[in-house]
Amino acid sequence: MSEAATSPIQIRVGHSPDPDDAFMFYALAREKIVASPYVFTHEMADIESLNRRAEAGELEVSAISIHSYPFVRDKYALLACGCSMGDGYGPMVITREPRSIADLSGKLIAVPGERTTAFLALNLCLRRGSFRHKVVMFDEIPAAVLRGEVDAGLIIHEAQLTYARDGLHKVVDLAEWWMEQTDLPLPLGGNVIRRDLGRQRMSEVAALLKASIQYGLDHRREAVEYALTFGRGLDTQLTDRFVEMYVNKWTLDYGERGRAAVRKLLATAHEAGLVPDPGEIEFIG
Repeated sequence: MSEAATSPIQIRVGHSPDPDDAFMFYALAREKIVASPYVFTHEMADIESLNRRAEAGELEVSAISIHSYPFVRDKYALLACGCSMGDGYGPMVITREPRSIADLSGKLIAVPGERTTAFLALNLCLRRGSFRHKVVMFDEIPAAVLRGEVDAGLIIHEAQLTYARDGLHKVVDLAEWWMEQTDLPLPLGGNVIRRDLGRQRMSEVAALLKASIQYGLDHRREAVEYALTFGRGLDTQLTDRFVEMYVNKWTLDYGERGRAAVRKLLATAHEAGLVPDPGEIEFIG
């Protein structure tokens, strides 16, 4: 066998340092499954940083916000696995005092990034230009709201489970709102793979990522224990709950309804002038 045939193939994987992504990539990170000839290197960053890195085409595989996909579609294809779906729950707008959606008009809202799906959904819900925004690191948003630095905050990740214990109030859950509008879940994040890997390698890497997700679901206790180290203030019970919210049947494969949800969200956003034309969306699996 030639040296070229046995040489390892380096795959850099970008994902956020959050319990759901940690759970998803546990088997690969801890070498619980055979990945040869591929060698996976994990690079962690917040989702907005990953969105921007994807625009530059830096990593072979990356988690991104679905909002970001039309901006990177020339370099990346969506994988059929790795989806984080807001199935009736998702990013929330929170305030110090009880408020209505109408009360947010003209207000300053802390957001976790301008390429996040949370920000896209906020613009669809409130109408672009009807509010002001300030980009704040996602895990600092609740504190910024409590200190009065902003009028409201758009929260993602584990803050969805902990905002109430901080004395904050939910104004709107954007995935609930989207479900009411479309009868579809809100596709928040996905994994993309760089097109220049070629068809065969894209398919092989997709299969390994799906196997990693399945391993975590099949070995839930050990995978949750690993995810707990990324839980920023979550105990085991809340970590397990958070993982269950975002690593489930949708994560193994979007399915027809999940694919329809992605197409609907991006078509609606394109019609509203919020994203470029996403084109024909292909899911590699």
